[in-house]
This record gives sequence, structure tokens and C-alpha cells, in this order.
Amino acid sequence: MDGKVIVVTGALGALGSIVVDQALAAGARVASVDHAPTQVPATSNQFELGGVDLTDAAAAKKAIDAAVSHFGKLDALINIAGGFAFETVIEGDPKTWQRMYALNVTTALNASRAAIPYLTASGAGRIVNVGALGALQASAGMGAYAASKAGVHRLTEALAAEYKGRITVNAVLPSIIDTAANRASMPKADFSKWVRPTELADVILFLASDAASAVTGALLPVSGRV
Repeated sequence: MDGKVIVVTGALGALGSIVVDQALAAGARVASVDHAPTQVPATSNQFELGGVDLTDAAAAKKAIDAAVSHFGKLDALINIAGGFAFETVIEGDPKTWQRMYALNVTTALNASRAAIPYLTASGAGRIVNVGALGALQASAGMGAYAASKAGVHRLTEALAAEYKGRITVNAVLPSIIDTAANRASMPKADFSKWVRPTELADVILFLASDAASAVTGALLPVSGRV
């Protein structure tokens, strides 16, 4: 990862912040993109772009262009930005399906479309998406979320096929990530079985590295101990 330039979306969240920290520790230069505001000054290794609505294609392109302008190139895009909702099909709001698609699929689509010209020029371009193990078979209350993450899986496969030999495109499929928010929502669960953010970050950064040059189109389960 040394010297690689990486854009991480959803970079200020529970998983994104860990990925950023581990990438920086490995010698990468990181542009952090998030919907939340930030006022952290840019450095030679880190550049934060806050207040970015990645559901807006123009805003996504502006953020990616700014990252490349700052660092001079782009080697990897890690799409972590997204959202979650737990609603049954009948009792939930149909608009939730549109919101989940926008937060999980459209954000990854817009960031990828903006990054692809730069990733192609890299010669070792990488896209890593975050899908979900639960999208392989939706359970009760997970319809909208699972459908959107299934869309991320299909986006991953389509891009991998379209850019084979030029950009690798893969997705990690975690089970339950051990975050403060998930612990609060499921206080009686056995947290020791969940995927730790550092464990998931290790897999993500492997897929973004030169070591994963022969891996593309993979939907890689990261199930922890569930």
C-alpha cells in the first residue's frame, strides 16, 4: 500500500475511520469523503472532503476530482458510504426501498463512475465495495436493505467484467460489524462473534493492494464467527 492514493467514502464512520487509519499506517495517501462536515486541514498524506452528497453524481465527481487534484493520481476507491434500515415489507414505508438504493447503490455507482478514468490510468486500479452477507438471503425486516446490497453485488460483478484487465473490482460481504451502534441496537447479542472493524479493514485493504492483482469480480464473505 506504500505510496498508493486511495479514496475512502463514508470515511468518518465506524468502519471508514478504521480503514483510513490502517491505510495511512500502511503508507498510503488517503482522501476521506463523507456526508458529515469536516474542517481538518489537508496534509501531504491525508485530505478530508466533508459535506459531500454522493447520491448526486456531480457532487461525487467534484469530490473525486478534488482528491486527484490534491494527490496527483488515484489508485483505489473504497466505497463504504451507505445506510441501514430494519423494516418489514408490509409495515414499512415503500420510500425506504428508494432510500436504501440511493444510499447503498447510487453512492457506489456515482463514486465509481467518477473514479474509473483515473483508476484506469493508474495501471493498478482497484475498487472495493461493501456488500452484505445478509443480501445473499434476506431475512424478516431486511428486505429493503438486502435488496440494495444485492444491487451493490451486481454492480461489483458488472464493473469487474467491463474493466477486466484494467481495474479489479471486488466486494466484501460482512455479517454483523462490531460497532457501537450495532451493540446499542442488539444489546443481548454475543458481540464476540461479530466481525471487528479492524478485521474487515484488513480484508478491504488486501483487495486494494498489489497483492490482490489476480482477484476481480469476487464477493468475499467476511462472516467473523457468526
